[in-house]
This record gives sequence, structure tokens and C-alpha cells, in this order.
Amino acid sequence: MSTPPDDRHVAAPRKGRGTMTRIAHRFESQGRQVDELVEPVPDQAEPAWGDDDAQPSPQTEVTPEQARSILSRNDSPDIPFTWSINPYRGCEHGCIYCYARPTHSYLNLSPGLDFETRLVAKVNAAALLRHELAREGHEPSPINIGSATDAYQPVEREWRITRSVLEVLHACQHPYTIVTKSSGVERDLDILSVAGARRQAYVMVSVTTLDSGLSRRLEPRAAAPLRRLQTVQRLARAGVPVGVNVAPIIPFLNEPEIEQIIEAAAQAGAQAIHYTVVRLPWEVKPLFEEWLMHHVPDKAARVMARVRELRGGKDYDADFSLRMKGEGVWAQLIAQRVRKAAARHGLGRRAPELDSSAFDRGALHLDDGPQMGLFTG
Repeated sequence: MSTPPDDRHVAAPRKGRGTMTRIAHRFESQGRQVDELVEPVPDQAEPAWGDDDAQPSPQTEVTPEQARSILSRNDSPDIPFTWSINPYRGCEHGCIYCYARPTHSYLNLSPGLDFETRLVAKVNAAALLRHELAREGHEPSPINIGSATDAYQPVEREWRITRSVLEVLHACQHPYTIVTKSSGVERDLDILSVAGARRQAYVMVSVTTLDSGLSRRLEPRAAAPLRRLQTVQRLARAGVPVGVNVAPIIPFLNEPEIEQIIEAAAQAGAQAIHYTVVRLPWEVKPLFEEWLMHHVPDKAARVMARVRELRGGKDYDADFSLRMKGEGVWAQLIAQRVRKAAARHGLGRRAPELDSSAFDRGALHLDDGPQMGLFTG
């Protein structure tokens, strides 16, 4: 059994950030311990969308990038989409449990504090998307936006890369799905409502907990829980198909709230419920254990013990058939609770079928020259 890092040697938590630790990533040539990776950082107040209670916290840096490609192909059998777009690298929301944190290792940055403070903005995303969709070999199917970063994290207010991507998809009538914890998605209701009427858009709003205090600690720069439910309501009223993602389910933290979250989702107008259980790949595990020792030390051992029960005795199992839902009796009980609560409130468990038949490749060739430079900085 692993031991959480010594609480005396890790960075103290700070409001507005999921972690203050710059943990070494797995590709570093010299292995170092968590307690050697705490570095002083400057303070700057940056309130998040939907959170008026944000406190001064480390400054967010955004580096513009001319990406080489924007569409990522998915071959994992447990993910229900072929293509995905991530307008940013890293995510300012700072969710401590985020499975995408280890992706920052490929940038030679820490999956800890760097993941939520040192972001990369793919400024040519829209231009790249136009050209990749215009290729004769592209077969349209729903594109997921935000699988490894929240496309509506706070920096989107300034950079507007997600908006530019939606404008391309809107012009050629290409279907897409969005996963977000942000009320910022409401800004694009003008596009989303039309796409919804065309059966070309589906939005999933992740609601991890109804406890605003727990949310501020787990996902410090995401919108408050009640604000997210208001977003569900506004999307539904605008005719946008919307579901709620109860994710991730963490034993003894938000797991007791499963039924209450699903009831609140139904009242807000969601039409479907999705869920996953917490997964702790690579550097996420020590960061999560550190968080537990800081915020819920009395529950830390129980939480990790139950996480291992859901993973066949391991901290994490990457098996495609198990990684999203877990295994064993506790995984079965969670699945049963979700299924019964969704049925009780008349909610489906599947995303709606989106229409790919109206895809207009020709619309992508209009004004090709000027558009290439439109979103490049």
C-alpha cells in the first residue's frame, strides 16, 4: 500500500488552486520526491466564471501555440467518439482529480501546479480545423470538444478559441459534443441553439457535487454547483440537448450525493445522465493523496482503500473495460444506484444520436486565404 506524501513537506493548499505542488513528471531524467518540488510563486487575483469568491492565487500564464494539427483520433473502445478537439493544453479549473494532468509531462511541465497555471492556447485551431475537415477523406461524425481540457475555462473569455472552433463547425453543419464545468458555455447559445435544432450538438455539464464548499476545494476555478445547474436549465430552455455528467464519483466524498445530483439534474432539464468513477493515472495519484491529507485527513485512508477496491486492489487500472466504471461489488452498487435514480426521474443513459448527414464540405472552402490567418494571434 502506498503512503501519502508527508504533510509537513508539501505545499500548503491555496484558495483558487487545486494544488501548490510542482510534482516531477514521469519523463524527468532525475527522479525527485514531492517535497523537493515546492517552489514559491507570485500571487494574482483571478476570479473564475461563476465563482465570485475566488481568492488571490498563483498567476496564470498562457503561451500561444501554432499547432500542427487540431483533430485527434480516438481508438479507445470505451470512449464514444472518434474525433476530439482540445483548444488548450492544461486547464485553469485546477480539478485535483483530473485524469488529463499527466499530459503536461509531454510539455516538460509539472502535472501539478503547472497544469493549472502554465497553459498553452492553440491560436490557429479554427484555421486548422477548416482545412482538416475540408479533406476529401474526412468522414463526419460527432467531434468531442474538451476531452483533455475544459474548452470554457476562464482564459477562453479572452482568447475565444472555442468560439472560433464552433463557428467553423456551425458553418459546415458538422455535429459535435461538449463537456464542461463552466457557465461560460452560455456565451455561445446563439450557435448552440441552432445546432441543437439541427440535431448537431449535445452538451454535457459535469456536476461533481452539490456542496459548494467541497467543489471549491476539489475544482477551485470551475463554476459553483448551483451555477452549473442553472447552465443546464438555460441550455435546455434554448433547445440544446443537454446531459449531466456525475463525474468523477469519489468514494466517501461525493459518492453519497449520487441520487441528489441526479434529482437536481432532472429538475434543471437534463435529458440524460452519465458517470465515471475517479481514476488516478501516473502523477494524479500522489497529487490526489496529498489533497486528501490536506482537506479530509480523517477520510483519506478510507477513500484510497475504496478506490483500490474499485480497481481490483490497484491504485489504477488502465484496462479499457474497467477504467471508467471500475470493477467489483462497489462498482456494481454505484452502477445500480445511477441506473435506478436516472430511471426514477425519467432520464436516459445515452447521448442523443446526432446528424452527420448535413455536413457541407464546400462551405469550408469559402474565402480560404483570409480565413487561414484569422485566428493566428
